Amino acid sequence: MVEFVTLNIIVYIAFTDINVIIYAGDIMPLRHETKEISIGKVKIGGNNPVVIQSMTTTSTKDIEKTVAEIKYLESLGCELIRVAVLDIEDAKAIKKIKEQISIPLAADIHYDYKLAIASIENGADKIRLNPGNLRNIDEVKLVTELCKKKKIPIRIGVNGGSLPKGMALTAENMVLCCEEHVKILEELDFYDIVLSLKASSVDLTVKAYLLASEKFPYPLHLGVTEAGTEYKGTIKSSIGLGIMLHHGIGNTIRVSLNGDKGMEIKAAKEILNNFGLIDNIPELICCPTCGRSQYPDIQNAAKEIESFLETIKANIKVAVMGCSVNGPGEAKHADIGIAYGKHDALIFIGKTLKKVSFSDSIKTFKNEIIKLLEESGQNYD
Repeated sequence: MVEFVTLNIIVYIAFTDINVIIYAGDIMPLRHETKEISIGKVKIGGNNPVVIQSMTTTSTKDIEKTVAEIKYLESLGCELIRVAVLDIEDAKAIKKIKEQISIPLAADIHYDYKLAIASIENGADKIRLNPGNLRNIDEVKLVTELCKKKKIPIRIGVNGGSLPKGMALTAENMVLCCEEHVKILEELDFYDIVLSLKASSVDLTVKAYLLASEKFPYPLHLGVTEAGTEYKGTIKSSIGLGIMLHHGIGNTIRVSLNGDKGMEIKAAKEILNNFGLIDNIPELICCPTCGRSQYPDIQNAAKEIESFLETIKANIKVAVMGCSVNGPGEAKHADIGIAYGKHDALIFIGKTLKKVSFSDSIKTFKNEIIKLLEESGQNYD
């Protein structure tokens, strides 16, 4: 990394094996350029947006429950779903599942090439399989030949907890393990590859992905594995994914949580939104509240507006502030905001728009948000 200081702006130039990244101050660096891969109708890598991914918790052969979970995640913004394929019944279920969903489906396979073939034949759009885990090269050939024919990519997933016996857990060894799997596919003239290098340690995960981004031309699926519960896992994933996204890497992401899978999607969208990597996601600005706030229900007001914004697909920045003295000033970069005073609230768009009573504040504020979107020509449905 080379640092220059000019005109009071710190300019960084990072040289990598892939390209030169130039950025100033806190401006996002350019995205790393990778090979473009198609997963069903979704394209990743190249200049395509970062795609949000999740994985079902249901038994895949339970088609009704699996479809219901996928549709729930899809409604929240999931763009790619992975299902576990533990046996031939799971593989066969993919066909009926695909008939009822509208996002690409990846089949998670371990050790058994027959399950990979059955999954592909039943409509899987992507296979998660480490070729080095199969018994011989002939099995790998059968899978890659069918993937070529069907134009289906293979994700190689290296996890820190499953390195070969005797191999120390380091970022370098994770990349080395990944390279061994990649070579197997490349020697078979197969290049529709996606890579992941996950660990439960944020530091280890970030180092592995940064090394991989310099070594391989393939798209990267980002994630911190075994991140934890909704609370701790969201924090852990946000740190790890945030660092990697700021470095310009990552083509699909998953926030892995032990809890409601819907939180994986919400957290992923919020992370991407804070880096300007996703469109039509409202941003909510809230003060932390303090002794200056004289409105007793400011926390619930913020939560209600947050829930309301989750129903809107638009690029809008909304502020909910607990103090009418500093509120409009601190949130002047918001498109619209509300600041609560002692007896009433101020709704502002740059400058004070109107005073409203506490009892009417939320309803009026929602109406003003909709009005602003309509006047700006944004389709928010």
